[in-house]
Amino acid sequence: MRSSESTGPLLHIVSGKGGTGKTTIAAALACALATDGRRVLLCEVEGRHAISELFGISSLAPKEERRLCRTPAGGQVYGLSVDAESALQEYLDTFYKLGMAGRALDKFGVFDFATSIAPGLRDVLLTGKVYESVRRKAKGRADAYDHVVLDAPPTGRITRFLNVHEAVAGLAKVGPIHNQAAAIVKLFRSEITVVHLVSLLEDMPVTETIEAVSELQPTGIRVGSVICNLVSDSPFTDAELAAAARRELPLDVPELDPDQQAALVRELAADASWIADERACRAQLETLGLPMVDVPRDPTGIDTGSLFAIANLLTPLTKEPVS
Repeated sequence: MRSSESTGPLLHIVSGKGGTGKTTIAAALACALATDGRRVLLCEVEGRHAISELFGISSLAPKEERRLCRTPAGGQVYGLSVDAESALQEYLDTFYKLGMAGRALDKFGVFDFATSIAPGLRDVLLTGKVYESVRRKAKGRADAYDHVVLDAPPTGRITRFLNVHEAVAGLAKVGPIHNQAAAIVKLFRSEITVVHLVSLLEDMPVTETIEAVSELQPTGIRVGSVICNLVSDSPFTDAELAAAARRELPLDVPELDPDQQAALVRELAADASWIADERACRAQLETLGLPMVDVPRDPTGIDTGSLFAIANLLTPLTKEPVS
């Protein structure tokens, strides 16, 4: 039975530097939110078909909202791949009633021309479909979702992507484009929206995460958490790691000859240095003062089972009260 109320924000936006696993985290977060009969929509806007690959299904067609999985917690996750060209056709049909004419215009390169002279228009079109999906709940529609999770562009351009009103302000002072951009930004700045930033515990992703938080702060778009992905697990204390990195940690394995023993010490030193660096990077992220979740490195790879395991780790983010 579907729960009558959802807890926490309605729109969860997930961003991170390329290669940090943000799509995996976005999918896992969608699974974490899909509980007690709730319907959750997982959106992608970069045209990489990463969602379909992650769930092992054929590519999602434009405008298609297909069920990706049922979760152990009793909910359902649906997928949507937002295509900017299709979004433009839908936009032309909705606001200008062009229908088939709109599709014909696209064949003449109108879309490429429009987005080249107004790059922000592409982001308005992409986020517009997400906005429509979120608004269904307020309208009481039968196809409404309890939560929407957006696998957003990387942190390097997340502020520009979310601040679409500023991007098109010089293009349209009034009219449908202006009104839609304003409505989208109002949603992004509202209490029902939260951004989660995914980072590896490495210098460049950490730096980009900190910069993204700084850039988002003046926009009024709320950052809810930092998710550290592929974190190495170690029982060693910081002091033991430092000693191991200096090759000073006592290590004596009787079954190994001296050469094997030396090789083991070198390998332990390299691993200890790596983990010590990870902990130093995490300490930098802690200075942001945001809730943090660690997702451990899984050498077996990602499948549906591991997605559900990560979802369990992300469950605290689904309980976040709206502030």
